[in-house]
Amino acid sequence: MTCRNNRQGRIAIIGQRISTFIHHKYLGKNSNAMKKLIERLTLAGKGRAENLYGQLGQLLHELERRDLPAGVTAQRESDIERLNSMEDSSRSFAGTIKKTENKIIKLVEKELKIVPKNHYRKLWFVLGMSAFGMPIGVAFGLIVGNIGLLGLGLPIGMGIGLAVGSAMDQKALKEGRQLDFEVKY
Repeated sequence: MTCRNNRQGRIAIIGQRISTFIHHKYLGKNSNAMKKLIERLTLAGKGRAENLYGQLGQLLHELERRDLPAGVTAQRESDIERLNSMEDSSRSFAGTIKKTENKIIKLVEKELKIVPKNHYRKLWFVLGMSAFGMPIGVAFGLIVGNIGLLGLGLPIGMGIGLAVGSAMDQKALKEGRQLDFEVKY
């Protein structure tokens, strides 16, 4: 009995592989399926590259759930095709993964106004320190007469930036423009 089940299991696997081959070979770009990242077993245990590759896979999975225009899909697929053709043993592979992820995020943000979780918070964190914190710190230092107090403005600007960014993230969430994905690495 087990011999028959094993044979049926192998036949089912072979059938799936043939179906996948036919789908990719003959349907190719005419199908609605988006290109996917190839599975890279050699990345296991490589730390940063493995984390970045998994994170990019999560981003692509989230984008598959959305109805994207043809231009955005074509650009995204060309980026994935370029990444899939690279050797994962090269030193710059992790950097290329990060650049591809950033390029896709910027494209989706620019064209569709869709952003990952906490995107605006991370952006405004830095902007708050530089645009608000530095001038506040300089003004405070000049008023007191001790420019060494310049650093007091940075946490104030950080708080302002976090508040503005969090508000923008909440607005994006309410409008349905936020992906269920967060950039962590």
